[in-house]
Amino acid sequence: MKHHFHLTADWPGNRNDIGDIETGDLKTKISIPEAMDGPGVGTNPDEMLLGAAATCYIITLAAMLERSNIKKVSLTMESEGIVDVTNGVFTYDQIIHRPTLILPADTTEAMVKMARRLAEKAEGSCMITRALAGNVKVSLEAMIEVEK
Repeated sequence: MKHHFHLTADWPGNRNDIGDIETGDLKTKISIPEAMDGPGVGTNPDEMLLGAAATCYIITLAAMLERSNIKKVSLTMESEGIVDVTNGVFTYDQIIHRPTLILPADTTEAMVKMARRLAEKAEGSCMITRALAGNVKVSLEAMIEVEK
């Protein structure tokens, strides 16, 4: 079975103008970020790639925790995308996911170890991470804690 996703884009101007995209529930302005000498309105390809990788990872991890019957108090994450610019060539170099998983106070040490393994496994199980393999380094700095 194949799933199809569609996006429409409207780019009315030149490099430093502002466009629009729409896909499913996402409808937003797009432009080149200020850091890359653009107008910085709406989102941009760099943030969208980071968003795709981050949402895929966190959803994959939540599903793996659920399948393993590991209860959680919270699962939050910060992700960072690093773009290298060398000789005018832009290369998406690296994505770092920093999830914070808080487990209930009654979580056993074995469950904590399992949660850590799942956090690491989720990175390679995410289809976006697999799509980036060989092109963008994706790394993990997970923090797993038990509620006090």
